Amino acid sequence: MHTLRLGLGTFGIVGLLMAGLLPASALSAGPKTPADGYDIHVQAPHMMDDGTVGGPFHHYCKGISDEILQCLLFESTDPKAKLVAIEYFVAKSVSRKEVPLIKWHRFFHDHKVEIATGRVQVLDQPAEKAKAIAEAASKTDGIIFHLWHKDQKIPDGRVTFTQSLGQIFTRSD
Repeated sequence: MHTLRLGLGTFGIVGLLMAGLLPASALSAGPKTPADGYDIHVQAPHMMDDGTVGGPFHHYCKGISDEILQCLLFESTDPKAKLVAIEYFVAKSVSRKEVPLIKWHRFFHDHKVEIATGRVQVLDQPAEKAKAIAEAASKTDGIIFHLWHKDQKIPDGRVTFTQSLGQIFTRSD
């Protein structure tokens, strides 16, 4: 890239962008990082560990395998919003085989049940794509690790496991 820029003189990178010969993404091209790709935006409230309703939380998610979607949860869409939790969407075919029932009841929730409550919104997508994302999510179980609790100045190391609203604490395998 350095040689190309020198050879172009005053036309340079800006000229290539304006002429449509170089995509704008080329300016930010560089090594990919684990932070790239969190582009599925879901909003949902949670039942906090003290029994109160929290949120709604903004989930920014990406697939990390064919069986797991991981999400970063924020209190708002503000660029400086706190990362307050992490949620994993795990294919039911995996979670229900790998997680003992007693542990599933304590930590997991069924996304099909949560979506059926009408409290979950897939944002920033056309209606048909949002519907397809919700349908795919309904085939997963979720586990939420809540890291930064309301009214805390800083996270203090306490981790709680919040739940979806409307969760039915039964599981049929």
